[in-house]
Amino acid sequence: MLRLLCAFIVLPFLAQPLAAATLEEMAGQMILVGFEGDGPADAGVKAVVSDLEAGRLGGVMYLKKNVSTLQTVREMNGIFRAASPDLPPFITLDQEGGAVERLTRDVGFTEIPNAETVAANNTPEQAEALYSGMAQGIGEQGFSVNFGPVADLNTNPENQIIARFGRAFSADPMVVIDYDTAFVRAHRAAGLVTALKHFPGHGSSTADSHEGFVDITRSWSPDELEPYRVLIAGDMADMVMVGHLYHADYANGDGETPSSLSPRWIDGVLRGELGFDGVVISDDLEMGAIREHFSLEDTVVKAVRAGMDILLFSNTADYRPGLAQDVLDILVSEAAADPAFAARIEESYRRIVALKARLR
Repeated sequence: MLRLLCAFIVLPFLAQPLAAATLEEMAGQMILVGFEGDGPADAGVKAVVSDLEAGRLGGVMYLKKNVSTLQTVREMNGIFRAASPDLPPFITLDQEGGAVERLTRDVGFTEIPNAETVAANNTPEQAEALYSGMAQGIGEQGFSVNFGPVADLNTNPENQIIARFGRAFSADPMVVIDYDTAFVRAHRAAGLVTALKHFPGHGSSTADSHEGFVDITRSWSPDELEPYRVLIAGDMADMVMVGHLYHADYANGDGETPSSLSPRWIDGVLRGELGFDGVVISDDLEMGAIREHFSLEDTVVKAVRAGMDILLFSNTADYRPGLAQDVLDILVSEAAADPAFAARIEESYRRIVALKARLR
């Protein structure tokens, strides 16, 4: 009965935005950016508000530099929400625990250990209680999305970005599944959306995609898909975040296409093989693995054609307040020239609106 009731609540919400949205409004929902500033009066914050009000933007991402006090964060998030009341923005952050936290004890937020430590010292049930406290605190600040849990396997102890910081729960897929489930359940109970990361698996890599090109052709194993397979089948995947990882067998023979721009990975494996029909979001498209190889236009067009729904830009490589408009112009121009591309935008919009209907 509850599921039927939810359907009647959500469907009317979906019908009106889908019917009324222009191509520009649909494309705007696919854009999520970082910003400069840590208070409502800052120019970068005002630029975000303007983009949200105009429908040029679907969400924002916080970095640690945007957090001065919890009270100021709540004020900014209230302003962001008020700027787009009919279709609330995704207000996002990375709050995994350990080294990857935007809200810290410095501003009065209770920190928790990294994933490796949590799994070593807590049962999945105890971990869920730990993550419930964290998720409730995140929600109280006005956030709606936490980019976690990490679904990577800790298979390379020398890994520079996962193992080094204890970000993976285990090298065993079943252990990762149990703790990822605890993380997702805790956040859902607090009204938050989560994102499994970093598809198709960053744990075996021998380099850091923040710095440049990462080739996983020889290190990657199909076992790294198992957490995604099980969590998707169990309806435990709100979003899936795709990393910038190159595998020669999935790169269209061009020697450079990473997973975030690869239709073989996104439409082929993630959607086709694993059956995921939810929102696919990119890792930061300003990481070295992308910006050193592709122009902004190529990045945007290739990502959408590959099946990406949300394009995430930290806006840190070369900050500009007009980045959302630049990305929107590329999307609209390509859609005007190619009906198939326009159809992809509408498809992404439907997924995004369906997920936003769950936000509190």
